[in-house]
Amino acid sequence: MILKGRSIVYGDVEGYAVKCEHPVVILGDIDEREGTACGKPIYGKIFVFPRGAGSTVGSYTLYGLRFYGKAPLALILEEAETIVAAGAIISKIPTVDKIDISKIREGDYIRIRGDTVEIISEHPHS
Repeated sequence: MILKGRSIVYGDVEGYAVKCEHPVVILGDIDEREGTACGKPIYGKIFVFPRGAGSTVGSYTLYGLRFYGKAPLALILEEAETIVAAGAIISKIPTVDKIDISKIREGDYIRIRGDTVEIISEHPHS
């Protein structure tokens, strides 16, 4: 399945999806030193969530993921509001928004190329 969105930070990556169903409070739901979000490991994964919530410090939390070597491969969102967009840009994390994330399940194997998200294989337990 191919989904078209808007590229915030260009990327050409592929990996497994880790998904949060609710808006992510960047400062509270992400542990930049551990590389986790919503209690799940996102390091080396494609992190899927509806949108960010919280203060301007959230941009630096995303940068902290890169600084500590714990960044996700990419971000896929329904809406990348200013905080997430700025954090993705300064952290150089490939980011695509305007995606219907209901089509993506935890564990799906995904390829991102620019503004295109392709679900290569669905998680077998979905």
